[in-house]
Amino acid sequence: MKPIRLGMIGGGNDAFIGGVHRIASRIDGRFQLVAGALSSTAEKSKASGASLGLAEDRCYGDFTEMAKREARLKDGVEAVAIVTPNHVHYPAAREFLKRGIHVICDKPLTSTLADAKKLVAAAEKSDALFVLTHNYTGYPMVRQAREMVRQGDLGTLRVVQVEYPQDWLTDPVEADGSKQAEWRTDPERSGAGGCVGDIGTHAYNLARFVTGLQLDSLAADLSTFVEGRRLDDNVHVMLRFDGGAKGMLWSSQVAPGNENGLRLRVYGDKGGLEWAQEDPNYLWFTPFGEPKRLLTRNGAGATAANQSASRIPGGHPEGYLEGFANIYNEAADLIVAARDGKVPDHLLPTVKDGLEGVAFIDACVRSSKRDAAWVKL
Repeated sequence: MKPIRLGMIGGGNDAFIGGVHRIASRIDGRFQLVAGALSSTAEKSKASGASLGLAEDRCYGDFTEMAKREARLKDGVEAVAIVTPNHVHYPAAREFLKRGIHVICDKPLTSTLADAKKLVAAAEKSDALFVLTHNYTGYPMVRQAREMVRQGDLGTLRVVQVEYPQDWLTDPVEADGSKQAEWRTDPERSGAGGCVGDIGTHAYNLARFVTGLQLDSLAADLSTFVEGRRLDDNVHVMLRFDGGAKGMLWSSQVAPGNENGLRLRVYGDKGGLEWAQEDPNYLWFTPFGEPKRLLTRNGAGATAANQSASRIPGGHPEGYLEGFANIYNEAADLIVAARDGKVPDHLLPTVKDGLEGVAFIDACVRSSKRDAAWVKL
């Protein structure tokens, strides 16, 4: 089967996440990048497109021009990856969705809750698919943890602890020309949440994906430690879930010694699970009253969800790019199925998961402004 024709919005030469998306889309040979509006100016977009080997007439100055022309071409893009700063997600996705072109969009869904709601409406109105790249849900051991929770290995869930510390914003690097820091600390482009929107949403989504728990209310304390910074760089959130389970979420971008420390711990009345993103091929499972057990990617005791998300035998490390590629591979499955008018059940994050993520950001901001008062999502 021919690769799915893919376009990209954002992700030019100096953008980290654009390269990640391109690698992830190619790992299983399911996509081929054929067009893009890769930068905020036509000149930069054409330069980036040329370096990627795109045809000159498929390098566009903006996403609206691209959506209109690609929709008319016989060999136009079938799907588009949106990897821009947050404020561009809604207008770009809208242009492609209304033309029936599938959208694969980076998180968070949008920069505002109002735009998130409008994007949900646009996706529901469109015949095209919408996939949100909460890429950590693609790890095999995360899939196994989810499966174990659902089959009752932990019993009734009681406690959920999730954290995501980094240290790269410990200094005011946004003032020193760091492009990645500039837009993430700018409320006009990032939205009302800084750290909570950038990585706090990943932590929240991971907890929800694995546990299946619905959040009832939260109390958040958002801090800005770097003088002059306009958005939060450290977040503490207490969580109350439906059914009585309690949780805590910490995300920080000013925690020296932490590179990408996403970690999840889940405890029930029958046992507990622990997983760390920086050591992703392992999952610790402790049945209550028994020794701790180390479960491995595609190893002994691997569940069907673990095995289906693995490409190589156990003991050969798979990591960030392979987990991200699972999102693209499964998105390809959905796109192929959609050609026949059938979209099967799947584990991919959707536009509604994106709406919940933006609602989480909004609730955290509202709570923090009220001195960490308890608020509903």
